[in-house]
Amino acid sequence: MSWNPALEPGCPNTVDIDAIETLIVPRAHDLGGFAVRRALPAPKRQMVGPFIFFDQAGPAEFITGTGVDVRPHPHIGLATVTYLYRGEFQHRDSLGTNQTILPGAVNWMVAGRGVTHSERTTAETRRAPHSLYGIQTWVALPESHEDATPSFEHHGKATLPMIEDGGVSLRLILGHAYGERAPANVFSETFYADVTLAPGTRFPLPDDHEDRGLYVVEGSISIAGQDFEAGRMMVFRPGDRITVSAGPSGARLMALGGATLSGPRYIWWNFVSSSREKIEAAKEEWRRGAWGEGQFDLPPDDRAEFIPLP
Repeated sequence: MSWNPALEPGCPNTVDIDAIETLIVPRAHDLGGFAVRRALPAPKRQMVGPFIFFDQAGPAEFITGTGVDVRPHPHIGLATVTYLYRGEFQHRDSLGTNQTILPGAVNWMVAGRGVTHSERTTAETRRAPHSLYGIQTWVALPESHEDATPSFEHHGKATLPMIEDGGVSLRLILGHAYGERAPANVFSETFYADVTLAPGTRFPLPDDHEDRGLYVVEGSISIAGQDFEAGRMMVFRPGDRITVSAGPSGARLMALGGATLSGPRYIWWNFVSSSREKIEAAKEEWRRGAWGEGQFDLPPDDRAEFIPLP
């Protein structure tokens, strides 16, 4: 089937290199045991649509008995998106959620006015050597939903829309694109997709979203005759019709974007808000540690430790 009218005649064969508004080279961070590459926020770009944080976690290899232990920590004013290529995480949060995520599924946690969660490798997985590879992003909430009631959604791999055509394989993680809509409840115009391209395949970005970006996870792509290898994020000029071509070994991409928010966001540690005062109040609440009495609680089955304020 023809899954995108942009693949029909009229799709541009060439794209002006000036269509790339921002090129981002992620910064590496050591989280103790594994490294992440952080593309957002960047010095020249805070957000792509509502996406304000973008980390590539791994690929990392762990020996028997070891794994990831991200202790309970707080969030406000955002939603977290966890998506894995390899490995697993056990997500626990202050809502009482206890959910293991596997490759191809999505965890969507809306922090709103305040939530706490942890992410750890399960005891079962630690019994043998294992790997971890995936993407974690934060979506900034519009001001009307910054103080929303916290919530959590898990959507398995089979529930996410899949589009396959002409060397393109696309799984829609969030929002809407190419006539499909993902099941998670989002609060603003959004799209987020895992895209695999066969060598030489051309892929058009959706042209019905204001802000659009691509992150090259594996392989390479070509834009206006210029090659971009893995570990690069391109943010494109609004309104241009954009088509990229996969390199000789193909490519795996994360496509993301949506409507821009009404204004910039303040970001400090794990807090995002349109208000500095809300961030200061959240800092004080976490420092106070009166679990269950104020803004924050700890996950009911992961209360032995937590991450203190920086």
